[in-house]
Amino acid sequence: MFLLTPVLAAVVCILIVWLFKNAGRSIERRKGEPTGRAEARPWMHEDFKDSTDLCQVEEDADESQESEENVEHIAFSHTRYPEKEMVKRSQEFYELLNKRRSIRFISNEQIPMEVIDNVIRAAGTAPSGAHTEPWTFVVVKDPDTKHKIREIIEGEEEINYLKRMGHRWVTDLKKLRTNWIKEYLDTAPVLILIFKQVHGFAANGQRKVHYYSEISVSIACGILLAALQIAKIVLKELAFITFLIL
Repeated sequence: MFLLTPVLAAVVCILIVWLFKNAGRSIERRKGEPTGRAEARPWMHEDFKDSTDLCQVEEDADESQESEENVEHIAFSHTRYPEKEMVKRSQEFYELLNKRRSIRFISNEQIPMEVIDNVIRAAGTAPSGAHTEPWTFVVVKDPDTKHKIREIIEGEEEINYLKRMGHRWVTDLKKLRTNWIKEYLDTAPVLILIFKQVHGFAANGQRKVHYYSEISVSIACGILLAALQIAKIVLKELAFITFLIL
């Protein structure tokens, strides 16, 4: 029979006591944890991750968050075209958008504000996460304000070219002959500033989560570009700047 020496017996007793203590702590931790698991978030590529996602657990715990389940919906109506007409319309739309160019030599010709209003309204029809519409469009015409915006943009762009973007990205841009100098921000008669709302507010004043706000705003920008092309405004005759609101 195997006999424990006094020293070995003491070591075994200390090990048993340590195991029991740790087991008790694990049970206490599990009791303190919420019973429901956090809802899994959909996978997203690193380049498309929204840096403004808020902690959903805090929002779920806020029972005062206003429910919008009873919001009135607008009935959907549409015109269905014959197959030949659909082909014709889609071809014409493609040919129109295919003429779009990212031009950086800007005309200072004035543009009717009604056109600006209409293209922004068109951009506002974009889909968004949970229909939160997390965007704000700001029109700037004042020369001094435009110049201040140019200074901010050029300062950030210089850092981009020299530090953030890296050698490969800067090399790929050389064929386009672009740099951080943005004269067209002074020349353009109108700047449309597009702000991303990281959160909103419900009618009761409570903070309201905006889901995938960066992607939603990007879609709205795409529709804005299409609307400008349809209106026959050359891209960057209006300068588009996307700002991050913190």
